[in-house]
Amino acid sequence: MRRIMMLAAGLFLALAAPSAGPALAQALAQAQPQPAAQGGADCPRGALDARYCDRDGDMVADEPTEARQQIDPPVLVFAYTPVEDPAVYRRVWQGFMDHLAAATGKRVQFFSVQSNAAQIEAMRAGRLHITGFASGVVPLAVNCAGFVPFAMMASKDGAFGYAMEIIVQKDGPIQRIEDLRGRTVAFTAETSNSGYKAPSALLAQNYGLLAGRDYKPAFSGRHDNSVIGVANRDYDAAAIANSVMFRMIQRRAVDANALRTIFRSPNFPTTAYGTVNTLSPALQAKIRAAFFSFPWEGSELLREFSHSQVPQEKFIPVSYKDQWQIVREIDAAMNVTYSCR
Repeated sequence: MRRIMMLAAGLFLALAAPSAGPALAQALAQAQPQPAAQGGADCPRGALDARYCDRDGDMVADEPTEARQQIDPPVLVFAYTPVEDPAVYRRVWQGFMDHLAAATGKRVQFFSVQSNAAQIEAMRAGRLHITGFASGVVPLAVNCAGFVPFAMMASKDGAFGYAMEIIVQKDGPIQRIEDLRGRTVAFTAETSNSGYKAPSALLAQNYGLLAGRDYKPAFSGRHDNSVIGVANRDYDAAAIANSVMFRMIQRRAVDANALRTIFRSPNFPTTAYGTVNTLSPALQAKIRAAFFSFPWEGSELLREFSHSQVPQEKFIPVSYKDQWQIVREIDAAMNVTYSCR
């Protein structure tokens, strides 16, 4: 049994490792020509796929050493996470993409991803260059797709993160977690930290509630679907990232008076932004500089993301090795492996 302290006083999950291997890894198709595996004794890689090396020990894929394996595309493809309405977020990100285009001298195209699997597959195949991966998906993206995270949204004073909440109908009969017995509980996807892994562990280990035995699990595919599903009484309860819910409330996509929270976790790291490792070093440097020089004041990004529980008002540097340690520990405790197929 592995024990995990979840970043806050008082919340302690004794995780007994239920079987929960992600189905996502099975969906990773090698549809495009792939870089050759980097072998040899001089290529340490830890949990990374055989195609990658990690010589500096930062747990993310190094840039290819051969120039022919580095890419410098004329058009950069950018995607936000497949969390909510792509049309809304194309508009929200347009100002940033214009800034990115000016910083790199390249055209930037928005890519609407419909699932975590599609997002990882696109980066793995070389069709997606810059993206934000939801927190729970980051380890799989790092190990299987060569994702190199370097930024995260934070408040002006550097605070960051989101909490996992279990929500129910405000006027419904469910008052506490124990009342979920016999009910339908919505999750998002097996790869989601707040939408599946953390709440599954919480219900099983702290309350003895097992999916299929004590409650009926349902998978909505996205956090906004889960939130709306509870509000519309499609689900009795749902585990969601509260940052998504707060933005939906702000946009009046859902009525806050229809919902009630029966559990809230400590904060986890939020969406990680980064590039695929195969971009040329010079281009990666320009992209990083664009993130940290973006003018937030008056932007659509600020209007959209400042309404999170922890306001998101700037980009800050992050380390996968450090900030995502807690997510990797939860994965390990649930026997999740990052097998790339």
